[in-house]
Amino acid sequence: MAATKQKKKVGRVMREYKRGELKSGSGRKVGSRKQAVAIAMSGSGQSRKKKTSSTSRRTSTARRKSKTSRRKSTRKAKS
Repeated sequence: MAATKQKKKVGRVMREYKRGELKSGSGRKVGSRKQAVAIAMSGSGQSRKKKTSSTSRRTSTARRKSKTSRRKSTRKAKS
């Protein structure tokens, strides 16, 4: 869900596009509505992917490794 500031930013950019004032990064006028939406989403921060924290990734890897090591150690003990 977009925050209020993000919605305002998208609205402002789309208004610029309608008036023909919106320019891309290279300075050329934007002619495509899709490109205008992409610029608006990028500018408001909605297009950025949410990253998973590296600590949660590490702990899940550690859990997987500990499970496999437990299995190996129990097999050795039984033989």
